Amino acid sequence: MQISRQQLVTILGSTGSVGTSTLKVLSEHPGRFTVFALTGNQNAALMIDQCLLHRPRYVAMADEHAATTVRAALGERKVDTIVLAGKSAIVDLAAVGLADIIVAAIAGASGLAPTVAAVRTGKRILLANKESLVMCGRLFMEEARRYRSKVLPIDSELSAIYQCLSSRLQRRIDRDAWDQHGMAGIVLTGSGGPFRTMRLAEFERITPEQACNHPVWPMGKKISVDSATMMNKGLEYIEARWLFDAPPDRIEVLVHPQAVIHSMVRFCDGSVISQMGTPDMRTPIAYALAYPARMTATVAPFDFKEQTLTFAPPDPLRFPCLGLAIDACAAGQAATTALNAANEVAVAAFLNSVIRFSSMSQVIGQVMDEISVGEPRSFEDVIEIDRHARRLAARVINRLT
Repeated sequence: MQISRQQLVTILGSTGSVGTSTLKVLSEHPGRFTVFALTGNQNAALMIDQCLLHRPRYVAMADEHAATTVRAALGERKVDTIVLAGKSAIVDLAAVGLADIIVAAIAGASGLAPTVAAVRTGKRILLANKESLVMCGRLFMEEARRYRSKVLPIDSELSAIYQCLSSRLQRRIDRDAWDQHGMAGIVLTGSGGPFRTMRLAEFERITPEQACNHPVWPMGKKISVDSATMMNKGLEYIEARWLFDAPPDRIEVLVHPQAVIHSMVRFCDGSVISQMGTPDMRTPIAYALAYPARMTATVAPFDFKEQTLTFAPPDPLRFPCLGLAIDACAAGQAATTALNAANEVAVAAFLNSVIRFSSMSQVIGQVMDEISVGEPRSFEDVIEIDRHARRLAARVINRLT
């Protein structure tokens, strides 16, 4: 009897919410996976705990001081993990071809370079970094095909779509496959965040603390704000456009407060297939780790008796950021790169109480109106458009304040 070796896993962004959830799933299957490498930003204390528990071969911290702290703590405990420092070290570690699975969970545009480096290893990529598809979906998917990397989404909505597809479609998803397999459309669902029923007149008084208090999903601050504005659904709209080669007019968004149905796929015969379950990131992570099989994730079983499911179209006055994202998707990759950059700058300004909640869409809209750049032909072009849009966003915020 042949015994397969354990699969080596690298987690880019292990100290974030997706990274910590991934490590929880890996801990449930110690005979199946081995943690090869972890990367983080500044959270030295959590990285030390993760290293003591999982004993990775390598660690890279973007922050030099954090790297020094981790290195010293592990040295005192005689842990032989090699600790690297700096953003370039994270990219280098992502490019190491020894891992079988690379989890791309660094949030924001800063995750693009390491995620692209990971794709070029030709390994299985578990993609949580939305920005790789939002900023340069065409370029990213072309790179994945060139290096024969298998890209599996691990955010709940994109994973749900993937799980609704047949195995034949999962192997080849392009525009021709849509018609050959009878796909008619994609339905993205979103909870609507904490302000789904709040009066619009009260939006001016929304605080960062309120915006980060998501009613369903425990998440980091930035993505919680994106959920409150439904920008996260706009970003997923762009992601779905590229990951599934979806015609934009076949992607729809619905507000589904219970967050039980994570997304749906329509077919030409009138059928609709949905993926549903208890809201827990460990489900899509476990699915992608074990693909094409399934494995346990100790997620609470879904109780149908306790649920009433409702759906509604998103209100464009309540969620203007969603409309901005859909418009940017139609305009091209330069526009989606600018949209993402402006949103990151605007969210940071709101979280620091520099601008109001309702001002975020103003900042993004003005950047989209003012920016004038050509379509990117390389990842370097994408980074330059990102920088330009951030400068524009900072100027718009200065004018507003």
